[in-house]
Amino acid sequence: MQQLPLALPGDGGVRRLSLVKLSSEIARSLAVIGRVAVEGEVVMPRSHPGGVYFTLKDRNAQVSVRCPGTRARQWRVVAGERVLVSGTVSWLNDRGQLQFVADEVAPVGEGAIAAAIDDRRARLGVDGLLTRPRRPLPMLPAVIGVVCGTEAAVRADIESVVAARFPGYPMAWVPTNVSGPGAADAIAAAVGALDARPEVEVIVLARGGGDAAQMLPFSDEALCRAICACVTPVVSAVGHERDRPLCDEVADHRFGTPSLAANAVVPNLRELESSLGRLREQRDLLVRRQFSAASSRLAAVDRERAVRTGFDVATVRLRQASARAHLVHPARAVASAGLRLARVDWAAPAARRCGQEQQRLAAVRRHLDALSPARVLERGYAVVRADDGTVVRAAAGVAAGASLDVQLAAGRLTVHVHEARP
Repeated sequence: MQQLPLALPGDGGVRRLSLVKLSSEIARSLAVIGRVAVEGEVVMPRSHPGGVYFTLKDRNAQVSVRCPGTRARQWRVVAGERVLVSGTVSWLNDRGQLQFVADEVAPVGEGAIAAAIDDRRARLGVDGLLTRPRRPLPMLPAVIGVVCGTEAAVRADIESVVAARFPGYPMAWVPTNVSGPGAADAIAAAVGALDARPEVEVIVLARGGGDAAQMLPFSDEALCRAICACVTPVVSAVGHERDRPLCDEVADHRFGTPSLAANAVVPNLRELESSLGRLREQRDLLVRRQFSAASSRLAAVDRERAVRTGFDVATVRLRQASARAHLVHPARAVASAGLRLARVDWAAPAARRCGQEQQRLAAVRRHLDALSPARVLERGYAVVRADDGTVVRAAAGVAAGASLDVQLAAGRLTVHVHEARP
C-alpha cells in the first residue's frame, strides 16, 4: 500500500519533509531543465585547481558558474565581458546552493570574440602550431572526407564540382552541427572520426558564411589542436573569402569557399586521361627507339669475328695467368704445379675440352639468334614497307589505296590499304 505524505492537523495539507528529501526534490526539479545556454556578464572570475569560477549577472538576476576541467583555462573569462554559457544547473546539497556547471563559454560581441581569438592564437603560437610544416594535397586521394553542416547548400555546392570534374568520385560525408553551443566539439569529433579511417586521404572542413558568433566554433582552440594532431591533410573551406577563422591558420591548406576547395582536392578526369595518353605515346616511342637501336647493333655484328675474339680473350687470360705464375717463388711454383698435376684426371677423354668449347659456342649462337629480327617476326610481329622499300612506322603516312609489302616470319604479303586510322 502506498504511503501518503504526513500532514499535520490544521496545516492545510502542507507536507513535512526532511532536509535530505527536500534537497533531493530540488535536484530532481533542476534536472528537468536539461542543458541550457545563458547569456550574461562575467563578475568576479577566479581560478581554482578544480577549474574556473565566476558569477554570471544580468540586470536583477545572477547565478554562480563553475567551469570544471583543464579546458576551462582555454576559455576567455574576463570581468565585465558578456559571455554565452552552455551547461546544466545543479544543486549542491552540502552547501544548499544552486550552481550552473558550464561545459562551454563563448564570448558575445565582435570585440570580445576578436579578443578571445587573439588569446587562442597566442597559445597556439607558443606551441608552434601556427608555423608547423604543411602537408601537400594528394594528387589522387582514395577517398575525400568532408565535414559539413546538416544543411544541403554546402554539400550541393561540393557535389556539383565533383560531378563536373570527376563524376562518382568516392566521398565520405560527415554532417554535423557547425554553429552554436557544442558545435566545436562535434566538429572535432567528426575530424577525428575521418582521420581514423585509413582510406580517407584528405579531410575538408566546409561551411557557408555567417556572422562572427556563427563562425566562432571554427576558432575553437580544441578543434585547432585536433586538426594539428591529424595524420591526414586537412583543408579549411569555411565561410567566404573575407572570413578567416582560426582553423584557417592551422590547417594544411585554406580556400575561400567550399567550391574552391573541391576544385583543388577533386582530380579532373579529362586531364588524367590526357596525361595517361601522353605517357602511353612516350612509352611506345621509347620501345620503338630501343628496338631500332638493338636491330642496328645486331646487324653490325660479325658473328665469326665475335667467336674468334672470345677465343683470343681466353688466350690472353691464360698468358696473364702464366706470367703471374712466373713471379711466384720457384719452389712454391713447383709445389703448386705438382698439386694441380695430381688433381688432373688423365683418364678423361681429350675431347672433353673440345665439348665444353662447343657448348659455349652454341650458347653464343642461341643468344645471337634471340636478338635476330627473324626471331621477332616468329613471335607474331611483321615488318611493313612502302613501295619504295621504306619501313612504315605510322598510319598517318599511308594513304588509302596504297600497296604495302608485309614481311612475316615465313613469306611476304602484298596488301592494299582500305582505310588509314591514326
